[in-house]
Amino acid sequence: MTAPGYPSTSQAEPKKRPAWMVGGVTIVSFVTLLWIIELFDSLSNHRLDNNGIRPLETDGLLGILFAPLLHANWDHLIANSIPALILGFLMTLAGMSRFIFATAIVWIVGGFGTWLIGNIGAHCPYVGVHCESNHIGASGLIFGWLAFLIVFGFFTRKIWEIVVGVIVLLVYGSVLLGMLPGTPGVSWQGHLCGAIAGVFAAYLLSGPERKARELKKTKATNPYLTP
Repeated sequence: MTAPGYPSTSQAEPKKRPAWMVGGVTIVSFVTLLWIIELFDSLSNHRLDNNGIRPLETDGLLGILFAPLLHANWDHLIANSIPALILGFLMTLAGMSRFIFATAIVWIVGGFGTWLIGNIGAHCPYVGVHCESNHIGASGLIFGWLAFLIVFGFFTRKIWEIVVGVIVLLVYGSVLLGMLPGTPGVSWQGHLCGAIAGVFAAYLLSGPERKARELKKTKATNPYLTP
């Protein structure tokens, strides 16, 4: 019962949406954005694709911001869409703030790494001619999410996050072979740098759990220690 003139508790406090629903909407919106961009790119004769990461070129640094949003063709986008939906959704279950920060780290750090080493092993049809590469696609981001999910639980020591990591490794572990050179036209450099950035993000964002674990261990050895 509430006093006259005052709203009830149920009216005053809006019901929060479940975390899984917020995460699902976020990831679906992101992938939808990729499809909208690719549609525009296709209609403009793929002019946007020139804005990818061009290694060791000053103006190629801007490609770090745009590369994950661009794809060479519809097949390229389709191949990235399903893992982006699944892995991206699993990422949001670690918390939206962690998802945002992890994505930003993988996006920027992984992109910068690709800018640094992207020309290594670049295939060129002309002997003795330097070939420049242009790296585009969300696969670097996907590899970052994949690596994050695999190792995050081992940093936090939370059972459900370890289970998620093991399942992801069993299902997508073979995809990690994409970090190795050998397939022409595939940015193994982007995959490798994305995965390294994902591990870095997992370590960085598991800081609260690692500090709490260290504090608990310290208190166990010295019960008179005050925080």
